[in-house]
Amino acid sequence: MSSNLAFLFPGQGSQSKGMLADLIVDERVVSETFSEASDLLGYDMKALVVEDVDGKLDQTEFTQPALLTASTSLYRLWSARGGAAASQMAGHSLGEYSALVAAGAIEFSDAVALVAFRGRSMSEAVPASVGKMAAIIGLDDAAVAELCEKSAVGDEQVWAANFNCPGQLVIAGNAAAVERAMDAAKEAGAKRALPLAVSAPSHTPLMQPAADAMKVKLAEISVLAPACPVWSNARAVKLTDAGDIRDALVEQLVSPVRWTEIVQKMAVEGINQTVEMGPGKVLAGLVRRIEKEMSVSSVFTSELMEKAIETVGEES
Repeated sequence: MSSNLAFLFPGQGSQSKGMLADLIVDERVVSETFSEASDLLGYDMKALVVEDVDGKLDQTEFTQPALLTASTSLYRLWSARGGAAASQMAGHSLGEYSALVAAGAIEFSDAVALVAFRGRSMSEAVPASVGKMAAIIGLDDAAVAELCEKSAVGDEQVWAANFNCPGQLVIAGNAAAVERAMDAAKEAGAKRALPLAVSAPSHTPLMQPAADAMKVKLAEISVLAPACPVWSNARAVKLTDAGDIRDALVEQLVSPVRWTEIVQKMAVEGINQTVEMGPGKVLAGLVRRIEKEMSVSSVFTSELMEKAIETVGEES
């Protein structure tokens, strides 16, 4: 185990049609992981990810298990190829489930069922036209938080949802309040205020019905102490206790993602190498903006993974 190495697992937004297509064909451990998910869910996960003929990959109920499956298959392939073991793990939002699977706290079969249920519960908690999320680029966190407070009117509320990196904060809430906050951000000098293709206002109090449902669902599955610490999105602390993991996953739905803080704390603890175990490079971009001295490797192709295995894991 490399004391200076952490694995990172992405959340919604990292999915894309055709992700891991070559690895699904060429690597047995990847193909078997996708087949396992298909058997558990009752639909063809490979076809969903590679072909996505009906556009379901971007629907929350399908996105979440697809990303969990992709990240888990990459982690399994990394391990099968003899890649270095990490001393810490962290996942962004949904990615926290992938991190917990990799750390041995939750069985993959249980996690697949959990995230499929999570996606349905989130979609049901707030009707599609009611909620909204948006990224605010170019303002500091305090300024955005203040804009959210001023944009809330009556039952129309908006909150800071994802503290992604300095100068990039995602807001979420009732659609009208989010739109007011976007306008206010532009007037305050934000470089961009972009609506996100996500209808569920994740990581806000509007997700309380989903959190309540997840608390019941989590009580039905086995959760173990992880083999290495896994960072909590909601608390920005390392989780090592099974009970704390259950509580933190419930809190996560109604609390902001404290990603900037997590990466900064990792750096303080000596983590200077990270591997993004998922499709794309979303977290790689965030890490580089948070801690410029921290290396981050992407491993979503065979060539990228082989290169990372050769270079990652040396104590430095």
